[in-house]
Amino acid sequence: MSDPLFVKICGLRTERDVDTAVEAGADAIGFVFSDSPRRVDAATAARLCDRVPEHVLTVGVFRAEPLAEVRSLAAEAGIRAVQLHGPEDRGYYDDLAAGGWTLIRATAFGDRVPRCGEMGEDMLLLDAPVPGSGLAWDWSGKPSAAPGEKWLLAGGLSPGNVRDAVDTTRPWGVDVSSGVEQTRGVKDPALITAFVKAARAGA
Repeated sequence: MSDPLFVKICGLRTERDVDTAVEAGADAIGFVFSDSPRRVDAATAARLCDRVPEHVLTVGVFRAEPLAEVRSLAAEAGIRAVQLHGPEDRGYYDDLAAGGWTLIRATAFGDRVPRCGEMGEDMLLLDAPVPGSGLAWDWSGKPSAAPGEKWLLAGGLSPGNVRDAVDTTRPWGVDVSSGVEQTRGVKDPALITAFVKAARAGA
């Protein structure tokens, strides 16, 4: 029997967001610290993290921020994982790994198939060719990570298409943000619940 699909809900900003994601059965919840309509400060993230049970991974999302700033924000917020979208080198990853954080490397689909662990990361997030667009794209025929690797499919996922995406690409997990929003940056509790249910519908 295979392990259940890992589901991450990203860009949470309120107590209702967090409580809904946890109750729906999400395995990880993400807080965005880079420039975004979903951005939160460290104090807000820390308050929200206090509501999250131990079995749910708390993730801070960063995009090309200085290493010292990432370390400071991650420590202040009390998050357990760091997700990096940017040009960080292996030394950057090694430094954060030494700090005890679980590391997620986010990269876009391209001609080359990335491998989980190339930068020392614990998980690999494969995003749409245009990351952060929130637009659905053609998953069929795309190269995916090797079977057994901890990789998450992201980019344009929603309750309506996530099961098809999972059946097509066979990822280890999925990640969603804009696909569970009622307006840009504002989550919809019903969509969060529906997404988790749909993602695991074939399990």
